[in-house]
Amino acid sequence: MPKFLAFSPALVKEFTHFMGHVKLHIPGPVEVSEKTFRAFCTPMIGHRGQGFKDLYAKIQPQLQQLLSTKQLVYISTSSAWGMMEGALRNLVARKVLNCMCGAFSDKWFDVSKRCGKDAEALQVPWGSPIRAADVDKKLATGQFDALTVIHNETSTGVMSPIVEIAALKKKYPDVMFIVDSVSSMSGVPLKFDELGIDVLLAGTQKAFALPPGTAIFVCSPAALAKAATMKDRGYYFDLVEFQKNAEQNMTPSTPSIGHVFALESKLQDIFAEGLEARYARHRRTNQMTRDWAAKHGFTLFPEKGFESITLTCVSNGARPGGRVVDVPKLQKLVKDQGFLIDGGYGKIKGTTFRISNMGDETEATMGQLFAAMDTAMKGL
Repeated sequence: MPKFLAFSPALVKEFTHFMGHVKLHIPGPVEVSEKTFRAFCTPMIGHRGQGFKDLYAKIQPQLQQLLSTKQLVYISTSSAWGMMEGALRNLVARKVLNCMCGAFSDKWFDVSKRCGKDAEALQVPWGSPIRAADVDKKLATGQFDALTVIHNETSTGVMSPIVEIAALKKKYPDVMFIVDSVSSMSGVPLKFDELGIDVLLAGTQKAFALPPGTAIFVCSPAALAKAATMKDRGYYFDLVEFQKNAEQNMTPSTPSIGHVFALESKLQDIFAEGLEARYARHRRTNQMTRDWAAKHGFTLFPEKGFESITLTCVSNGARPGGRVVDVPKLQKLVKDQGFLIDGGYGKIKGTTFRISNMGDETEATMGQLFAAMDTAMKGL
């Protein structure tokens, strides 16, 4: 890397102090490391040149290993919602079943209708997971050729049993299974080929701990074949175009090259740590968060046994029993010490609060957050 872009730790510290940076423990975007930012600021290269092709070719095997797939893994310059909408346009010909258990999965139903698709909601109470038995009953009607599921519902901190749900694909091979793993990909194991689903997607701003603005996704051969039959699938999110370009180590349109450099750097970190070690670290830091909540008399919002591993949604009156505090005041007292936590989302805002442990967080960094939160609790 050119010396003029080599940021010293002292310079970064001075810059973040000048900017009044508050360390992010919200569910996304999450904290981005100095190393990742340095990679993001790598000088530009042409997106149709050999340099970019070599870069994409270099990270492709690591992306495939991360997702346990033989399929090509694609990069889209968009938020994850771009690919969530794109999947609908590419794969829904008759009717889509939108599995809804929180703000973001609920929104997918609205987006389906805005895309002109015939859609039906499978709604469960916020805090509950999507269960395979309920999905099975709906798919047994034969009405649907696609379904959407959010693996880790960020608004409620619920992680639905994706292996259990994905097992239904064998029973309904013609139904396209579209899965959002936005806040779980790279934080927990997700074996795409073994799951047998059709689309798995995520954004870079959550467990990958990159800046927002890029989506990572993979498709089954069946999804690509289905997309090829859809005459109104558009261009920007055309799955067939992604496949054709990925075969040449390119993207259909101009990518955010900085994100790809940053992703290369992050994949180095991920594999240097080791996948199993990374997953274990997320489990440990998540348990620390649950322990902190219990120590202060709080309960958790998700149904027991279905709590997220990458973030924790703490009940603050949303469930019977447990402690209730002034969440905005708690946020302010924590922020005054240099940390940002989330005050709840959607209709459970204020009656919950959320704490992220995803990305690069360690026992040491989470310990710093909890020390600040302990102090804040004394000021309530």
